[in-house]
Amino acid sequence: MRLLRIVPDNTRFKIVRFRRFSYPFSAAYSVLVVALFLTVGLNFGIDFRGGTLIEMQAKSGKTEIATIRHSATALGFGEVEVQEFGTAGDVSMRFALQPGGEAAQQAVVARARDVFTTDYEFRRVETVGPRVSGELVQAGTLGVVLAIVGVLIYLWFRFEMPLALGAIVGTLHDIVLTVGFFLITQLEFNLTSIAAILTIVGYSLNETVVVFDRTRELLRRYKTMPIEELLDLSVNSTLSRTAITSTTTILSLLALVLFGGTAIEGFALVMLVGVVVCTYSAMFISTPVLLYLDVRSGRHDQAAEEKLPAGAKPKAS
Repeated sequence: MRLLRIVPDNTRFKIVRFRRFSYPFSAAYSVLVVALFLTVGLNFGIDFRGGTLIEMQAKSGKTEIATIRHSATALGFGEVEVQEFGTAGDVSMRFALQPGGEAAQQAVVARARDVFTTDYEFRRVETVGPRVSGELVQAGTLGVVLAIVGVLIYLWFRFEMPLALGAIVGTLHDIVLTVGFFLITQLEFNLTSIAAILTIVGYSLNETVVVFDRTRELLRRYKTMPIEELLDLSVNSTLSRTAITSTTTILSLLALVLFGGTAIEGFALVMLVGVVVCTYSAMFISTPVLLYLDVRSGRHDQAAEEKLPAGAKPKAS
């Protein structure tokens, strides 16, 4: 039986030269992310803003959004966000944080039940007070910052300085592009989103370390090979592994997006985008940046270079 090969053996793709397109694209995207962050901002969920979230399903299978919005606004709790989600008949209502503490938030739920319980089945009710939402914001922010700092410290000790700097650039690039997805789509940013970002940081680290380990190995073996050719070789020698890992991960996440339900759909969608971003970054951002760093520093006086056999390439990890 012939084995399925997503990527042929002995590929010789000129990956590094695509930096002429990938760098301007990523730079423009990053500028857009910063502009949107300062002007539009993230669509913070109830975890961070506080308030009451109610998800209902119409008993008849049909919803009238305009009627629901009018009835919810008439309750007198301020502006209400009403939207359909999931399957036909599913609708969610988000009430702003009410003054008066926990009792005021529970009053919102009680009034909503009185109005909608006849025609709708209540599926999910979440109430977050101001103190809890503030603590969640602080804890979530601290968690992301500490994780990023920990990753950067690890990279700094894992590689020599040029390789560490390249890996740091790639990791920060992946975080910015992922946050940009939240800003552009206005997908709700909540605690699940924090978990997705932290997972993407780990995936990004894994992709970068695999390629850079091969780069370091080739730097020790081929002392006179042109650096652009060497970087292309390091990406090509790990390309099969990268393709298999990314493909299987994307297929799993795609199944979660399509069939996982609303509870996990947001997390899976962000992860799906994050895997694509991390794969793109490892090949077209982190590796080409080594061209501009003194990556051969301290290696010129080492032993003579081993010759690469014709048509062969180092064994992939």
